[in-house]
Amino acid sequence: MNKWEFWIDRGGTFTDVIGRKPGGALVTHKLLSENPEAYRDAAVHGIRHLLGLPPGAAIPSERIGAVKMGTTVATNALLERKGERTLLLVTKGFRDALRIGYQARPKIFAKHIVKPDMLYERVVEVDERVRADGTIERELDLEAARRALERAKADGIGAVAIVLMHAYRYQAHEQQLAALARDLSFPQVSASHEVSPLIKLVGRGDTTVVDSYLSPILRRYVAQVAGELHGKAAGHQSSPSPGGAGALTLLYAPLTSAPWRCATLLNFPTSDCGCSPSRSNRSMSVSASSSMTCSRRCTRHRASGWPRFRSALPSA
Repeated sequence: MNKWEFWIDRGGTFTDVIGRKPGGALVTHKLLSENPEAYRDAAVHGIRHLLGLPPGAAIPSERIGAVKMGTTVATNALLERKGERTLLLVTKGFRDALRIGYQARPKIFAKHIVKPDMLYERVVEVDERVRADGTIERELDLEAARRALERAKADGIGAVAIVLMHAYRYQAHEQQLAALARDLSFPQVSASHEVSPLIKLVGRGDTTVVDSYLSPILRRYVAQVAGELHGKAAGHQSSPSPGGAGALTLLYAPLTSAPWRCATLLNFPTSDCGCSPSRSNRSMSVSASSSMTCSRRCTRHRASGWPRFRSALPSA
């Protein structure tokens, strides 16, 4: 071992950095997660401190073997409602499906129910319908969708979540809408059949909205950190390489606290039942109103399709 390795926990208040020297010795550093007068990013500053570099100095990537980080950037953005402005495209007639949810009543005797705000800013009902057997009842009105997307883009909305009935199995309409949104240069497009191919509309839709709402935040943060870890001075950014010297591996915390916990690379959580979903068998869901629930369909419970977030790493 002839390179440094770092493990970082970036929380809402403090950031803890553990470094392993080329010789194997462990060193630690603790600092405030937010201290804009002193440094731009706590994780990068902690790495500089352990490497003995002055603030703002370029980090020599050839000295670093790996950086692994758990961060609450997504959690904070969710709780503070600072995610990307999001447009929801949904099958006509289902504009309120995610708001209605499963009609769960956790406080059955409460006299005043305060519903959480939805993460999406605007809903557009798409004129289309595919039945459960794949029969196309109404063809997709792509021109009407184009006009709605153009209006949203002109209004400054940067993220699109696409959730159509039965798209977990029949993806053609979602694929057309996703291609259209990308052609119109929306920075973030999340289609439910890609993000969360589950049969249930609400679980699939909730997770797709969260993906669309938070992925840009994570992508920008990863790009910022990766830029400084690839030999750039503070203030510059670059996309990370998936391997080689200074490769960045990011772990980020789930959207809520226990019983959820980060388990493996990137964003595969485990549930309170202790099950760890594999890449081919994932099934925990995230709510578009910021809650997370264990659907009890993890690996141990023999179901498929964990609706994970897509990778936070930007393209090289």
